[in-house]
Amino acid sequence: MNYSILIVEDDNDICKMLEEALIQPDYTIYTAMDGKEALEMFRKHNDLCLILLDLMLPELDGLSVLKKIRETSTVPILILSAKSGEYEKVLGLEFGADDYITKPFSVMELQARVKAFIRRTTQYQKEPEAQSGEKITVGEIEMELDNFIVKKNREIINLTAKEFNLLKLFITHPGKVYTKVQLYKEIWDDNFLNDENVVNVQIRRLREKIETNPSEPEYIKTIWGIGYKLGEFPC
Repeated sequence: MNYSILIVEDDNDICKMLEEALIQPDYTIYTAMDGKEALEMFRKHNDLCLILLDLMLPELDGLSVLKKIRETSTVPILILSAKSGEYEKVLGLEFGADDYITKPFSVMELQARVKAFIRRTTQYQKEPEAQSGEKITVGEIEMELDNFIVKKNREIINLTAKEFNLLKLFITHPGKVYTKVQLYKEIWDDNFLNDENVVNVQIRRLREKIETNPSEPEYIKTIWGIGYKLGEFPC
């Protein structure tokens, strides 16, 4: 299977380094040097399985690109940025990024993150064959595992792959409490890097989509000092 990856980076040397780091027989690499070109490439190639996105771009900044892509697509997006502050990380995740790597980063770390995203994409695409027709209902939420549809009160909720897998993990393991370290390992398929922002923001975004009142969640409960679990609903 071939996997298409879009690299959005305005520094030519860094762009070439990223391309060389991701040379694989089953990877097809596209590049864009500014925000406008990034959106053009995104619209042209509808089979992208991952976007590596710099934040500081000419023509159109990375956050604007991210926001525009999220209007129509849930393609995984990994931010690569020299902005290391917590505010920038949280803002990127709030806008819909799946993860965030701060420059400078090691090539090995980048390769590991990309492989983890590819593994999750492969699983996301193959699971329908193994679980064809399977549906799970909890409260007012129904998950159709065969086509990755989530509905609440019969209305479709658009979730990213990470959000879908988070919800699926909780719903298929009722009563189990997950720590942030466990969630990161399960959903990101990677070692926890002592950055709770990624998990916190993804949980908050998921709650905003599925909860009637995100500040008083019914589905994703916080177990203070430990982690999160699925709320209790009558069978």
